[in-house]
Amino acid sequence: MEKNKFREIKNYKDIKDIIYTATNLYSSNIAFTTKVKKDKEVTYINHTYIDLLNDINCFGTGLYNLGLKNKRVAIIGKNSYKWAVAHLSNLLGGIVSVPLDKGLQLKELEESLIRSKAEAIVFDEKLKDMISQIKEAKKTNIQNYICMEKEEGFEDFNSIIKKGKEIIEKGNKEYIDNEIDAEKMSILLFTSGTTAKSKAVMLNQRAIASNLRDMLMVEKFVKNDVNIAFLPFHHIFGSTGMVVMLAAGVKTVFPDGLKYIKQNLKEYGVSVFIGVPILIDKMYSNIEKEIKKQNKTQLINIAIKISNFLQKLHIDIRRKMFKQIIDGLGGKMRFIISGGAPLNENIARRFNEFGIHLIQGYGLTETSPVIAAENDYFKKYGSVGIPMRNTKVEIVNKDEKGIGEIRVKGSNVMMGYYENDEKTNEVLKDGWFYTGDLGFIDKDGFLFITGRQKDMIVLKNGKKVFPEEIEILINQIEEIEESFIYGKPSLQDKNDLKVSVKVVYNKDIVKEKYGDISQEELFKKIWNQIKEVNKTLPKYKYVKDMILTSEPLIKTTTNKTKRNEELKKILK
Repeated sequence: MEKNKFREIKNYKDIKDIIYTATNLYSSNIAFTTKVKKDKEVTYINHTYIDLLNDINCFGTGLYNLGLKNKRVAIIGKNSYKWAVAHLSNLLGGIVSVPLDKGLQLKELEESLIRSKAEAIVFDEKLKDMISQIKEAKKTNIQNYICMEKEEGFEDFNSIIKKGKEIIEKGNKEYIDNEIDAEKMSILLFTSGTTAKSKAVMLNQRAIASNLRDMLMVEKFVKNDVNIAFLPFHHIFGSTGMVVMLAAGVKTVFPDGLKYIKQNLKEYGVSVFIGVPILIDKMYSNIEKEIKKQNKTQLINIAIKISNFLQKLHIDIRRKMFKQIIDGLGGKMRFIISGGAPLNENIARRFNEFGIHLIQGYGLTETSPVIAAENDYFKKYGSVGIPMRNTKVEIVNKDEKGIGEIRVKGSNVMMGYYENDEKTNEVLKDGWFYTGDLGFIDKDGFLFITGRQKDMIVLKNGKKVFPEEIEILINQIEEIEESFIYGKPSLQDKNDLKVSVKVVYNKDIVKEKYGDISQEELFKKIWNQIKEVNKTLPKYKYVKDMILTSEPLIKTTTNKTKRNEELKKILK
């Protein structure tokens, strides 16, 4: 990218520097809005940037008062203002933050607390029963159980803030004056998977601050933007996204749940959405459904052609021309960031044609997280953009098509896996992080992801099949909610795999289209459409077998399919 196409962004030392800089710039802006429902009454609490910093300093001082300086504090619960305060209090006070997935089962949660050596946990009141069992079992190092609401038998969040405030007012500024060591481990993040197998990634503040700066240099946020925190904060994509929004002076709001997303977009005037493809697909399918319902498909296609022609003349009327569509997304939506998995390039193109700036990015927990992304200046449908400014990307062990493993070097790369030198040495070699993802870089420097090395299906003839590539095509079939491509071993020869699919159909669409159809008839209709998809593929990629179900695939809390678990379930 040309040097003059980077925005001028401060070279942040650490996350404390980011939060203090943002507070100086946007002190009276709203950082977070919390919705409070009591009986049938709904109220909104606005937390300004100065409120946020005060709460961080008071809560952090309260943690120091509990003897948690230089210790480890775990956080578990749904996305909320208090979750953000707890996490940022850890980071600004040199306490190691251990964000945990609220979907963990009792044994997994207990094991995560033992492995992380956390000495305190801040938790959502909805998890109090499970936390009580952990407290009674006394198998962990946890000394302080801090509930986000007042609950008997636990310390409570607001009391710790109150105590911290009293200490500060008496002149104690030990927490506020704490110097951050940006090279030390600051976040310990468990990768998705069962706890026994999951790796704990060690990240420092230099890595996150550097990656965040790279994002702000190429992605344009404006201070009156409203972001909806849909991705869970315990995931690096969600928590770094939260800090990016704070650095840019943006307001963050919280969704009521997936089924209320449309209502929430309008309610808050959301203009920025960071999500995974499954959520963006759902948003787009709702748009498509509405267009078809109003018999406007042909009209929209003509309008897109006119709009595209006008753009060549530097006349952009997309947001006026497609106002009705944008109104269906709350009326203010202007910027969508997709990551975590490949997005159908037709969907990406459509959003941009409607006047909503949609970009794709790619990254991993181990890279803090962004490796590459599209931006205002560089966009190519189907790619995940170009490498971040401080990240070097190479493709190694290429095949005849130039596809190979993606390796990364840069300030955003993790310190390693906690207490796991063997796994660390497998992926970190001579300063390079080997991602385990496969892809290629085109002549213009754009990175394309073809799939995970471990998910690739290698046929007996040596041909390679990338599941995501076929899933994107199959998911375009209207009746299909989601799909899972896998290699089914032959009964005669386990090395002879046939490309197979598990299809999850959408009950509502099926009922609307076919009424009370039998499973057998539905199977035939969907199978015929898959055969049409086959015709667009090389013969070796043909899908030859199908399982049909309405039961959702097994997923992580960021809506990624747990491919190993899904495959075990099928082969069982």
